[in-house]
Amino acid sequence: MDFGTIHSIYTVILFSSFIGIVLWAYSKKRKASFDEAANLVFADEVQKRPEVEGGTKS
Repeated sequence: MDFGTIHSIYTVILFSSFIGIVLWAYSKKRKASFDEAANLVFADEVQKRPEVEGGTKS
């Protein structure tokens, strides 16, 4: 095998992997878990917020 053939096979493998990751990320069955993960930052904020507004400054 020459370098051109190996390079072509490597390119096809990387492109196929990219397409697989894109399809996985945009699949409808993953949407709920991605939405939940995106809102985890705000869930932590809700728990800390009453302490800050409670008037107990240290």
